[in-house]
Amino acid sequence: MCNASKGSEPLHTPALSRAPRRKPEIVSQQPTAKETLRTVLACLDDMKAEDSVVIDLTGKSSIGDYMVVTSGRSQRHVSSVADHLIKDIEAAGCPRVRVEGMRQGDWVLIDAGDVIVHVFRPEVRSFYNLEKMWSGTGKDVRRPG
Repeated sequence: MCNASKGSEPLHTPALSRAPRRKPEIVSQQPTAKETLRTVLACLDDMKAEDSVVIDLTGKSSIGDYMVVTSGRSQRHVSSVADHLIKDIEAAGCPRVRVEGMRQGDWVLIDAGDVIVHVFRPEVRSFYNLEKMWSGTGKDVRRPG
């Protein structure tokens, strides 16, 4: 048997639908390439990295917007600069920083998305000479200061 009054009652709106609507908060906001570059250069200055050079890759390559090439005085200094740089970049909000060469300490590559950082020992840096390869002309190479 069917109860006639059962279907005639109005349906009640669930409590969740009556709750005030809010936009979800942004969980994390990734810094822009320029903000990441500023973080990188500030850290390199703090860690006493030497001969830092910024190469603007905008429009030249899809690997990133900026490349930073810098030197440490020894294997230990290169590793220390790279370690602090990774921590600062991650603290600034860059997700998934990728690192190569940390164990050897001759050349550490840090890929922070739009900014790629190479930390070299001076001898290794002069051998590979990335600044010349990537800049083409001297116009695109900037020494921060």
